[in-house]
Amino acid sequence: MNQNLELSIVMPCLNEAETLGRCIEKANAYLERSGILGEVVVADNGSTDGSIGIAESLGARVVHVSEKGYGNALKAGIGGARGRFCIMGDSDDSYDFSELDPFVSKLREGYDIVVGNRFRGGIKPGAMPFLHKYLGNPVLSFLGKFLFRARINDFHCGLRGFRQDIVERLNLRSPGMEFASEMIVKSSIYRLKMCEVPTVLSKDGRSRPPHLRTWRDGWRHFRFLLIYSPKWLFLYPGLALFFAGMLLGGIILKMPLRINNVLFDTNTLLYAMGASVVGFQLFIFWLFTRKYATQVGLLPESYSISRWGQFFSLENLLRLGVLCLIAGLWGTYNALASWQAVNFGKLDYPTSLKQVIPSVFLIIQGVQLCFSSFFMGVLDIIRK
Repeated sequence: MNQNLELSIVMPCLNEAETLGRCIEKANAYLERSGILGEVVVADNGSTDGSIGIAESLGARVVHVSEKGYGNALKAGIGGARGRFCIMGDSDDSYDFSELDPFVSKLREGYDIVVGNRFRGGIKPGAMPFLHKYLGNPVLSFLGKFLFRARINDFHCGLRGFRQDIVERLNLRSPGMEFASEMIVKSSIYRLKMCEVPTVLSKDGRSRPPHLRTWRDGWRHFRFLLIYSPKWLFLYPGLALFFAGMLLGGIILKMPLRINNVLFDTNTLLYAMGASVVGFQLFIFWLFTRKYATQVGLLPESYSISRWGQFFSLENLLRLGVLCLIAGLWGTYNALASWQAVNFGKLDYPTSLKQVIPSVFLIIQGVQLCFSSFFMGVLDIIRK
């Protein structure tokens, strides 16, 4: 019988005795009304207020989760679910489990992930704090859409449905509230079929404050989005800094740059070379991060990344690093020769610095490349 279950309704729970019963009753009523063969699963995260007894008395199956956190509770609950489809939702009575037809309908149509959209369905007075409604959710959802091309406008809706086997494929790992973002981000990366349905958000029925912490959990969502987008975190800023610095430095090396009454000379050259050093370092960070994330299963394999990885092998990076070191040391030798020509006395600094700064830049890049090559070798050993 368990193998034929179509739907598992999963509710994370931590001391929700005030509202859990109503949620389970609505979920049971929906299963009975719709004729769907299903179950209600309560992922209990260590409740001490009688929530477990309430769940069991109403026929829900309780999965005990020792690791604290919203994400940990949901991972365990979903992992223990027996239905072909799962619908997860908070057990604070803010979502109506008796109105799940749009989710089930879209899942039956073949969608992998169906996410509720509270802004389309309606947010009742007092259901969402002002900062969440007008700043947190819109900004983070926009950022998620921009970074991952996800056609989801409400990244953080707690009511969503999905195929049960999808979760194992996505290898979701977030222990806390950012679990919701991870599900959409990875679904976008793996190009799963997603859609939204309108969902009404009501004021929760608890007398105590919610577990969600505005600034802490907002930062965790924001941090997660950046970490899972190494292109925007490292690659694009790195390339912009590197090439902008090289272009400006090249112009100044040829002749001072004057714009109106402002003269850009050796001081600007130093900053330009510094920008290029930082930019190249960010590029190396991107390469390492992408390679490691692929190896441990955080991000999928990419043909273009594999080609980059082959080009930036230990040997190739080491050769390039040695060439930079040789060029930098040669420039240093010439600078010392110029200094010797004036008996190691006072130099014409605008002229000498245009020789010294590029030499120091090449030496720094050479050292970075040589040591980075060996770190790349370590990652290759781990992979093999």
